[in-house]
Amino acid sequence: MFTGIVEGTGTVRKRTETDDGLRLRIGIDAVEGKDEKTGNGGFDDLHHGQSISVSGVCLTVESYGEPDGEGAWFEVFLASETVEKTYLGELREGDAVNVERAMPADGRFDGHVVQGHVDTVADVTAIERVGEDWRFTFSIPEGHGRYLVDKGSVTLDGISLTVAEKGESAFDVAIIPTTYDLTTLSEKSVGDPVHLEVDVIAKYVENMTEGY
Repeated sequence: MFTGIVEGTGTVRKRTETDDGLRLRIGIDAVEGKDEKTGNGGFDDLHHGQSISVSGVCLTVESYGEPDGEGAWFEVFLASETVEKTYLGELREGDAVNVERAMPADGRFDGHVVQGHVDTVADVTAIERVGEDWRFTFSIPEGHGRYLVDKGSVTLDGISLTVAEKGESAFDVAIIPTTYDLTTLSEKSVGDPVHLEVDVIAKYVENMTEGY
């Protein structure tokens, strides 16, 4: 489980296509608290089999490399289904991704319950600078509008955000400077895709009340 509090960004260093899917090597870049000497930014506890969120997609660490001249890195494998249902298969070397390790049982819960199970892909439809902040508008994919409510939680590319305003076909979120600077939102443009994960609590409520 994750919280949607992105720890930093990584860069795709290598992509290898196989008959069964896609393998990505991701270098760890901008991370809060990153040690400039080792370059690991606290990610030195990664190990084989560990869950990690890559732009909101829960993946499994296959291997982890010690920091070299370009910093630390890890590799993940994307099965065919993941490639088909997310945009990770479209990533190329040099593209940036958001990274977050799984939440520790004794850690502080700062965001909301994020599973890393992407529901669908939405698009950026507008970006507006508002003072020091930004206002992003995203499309609402068919069938997912019922899970979005004003001031409710939503996960976009692994980032825990709050719906500022919901319309018929799109919704807005307010982005503060820290989120803009620390995540890949600063590199997004109108038309770019984002992974959308709705609040899983809304799904459970819907499932339990379907018969009423």
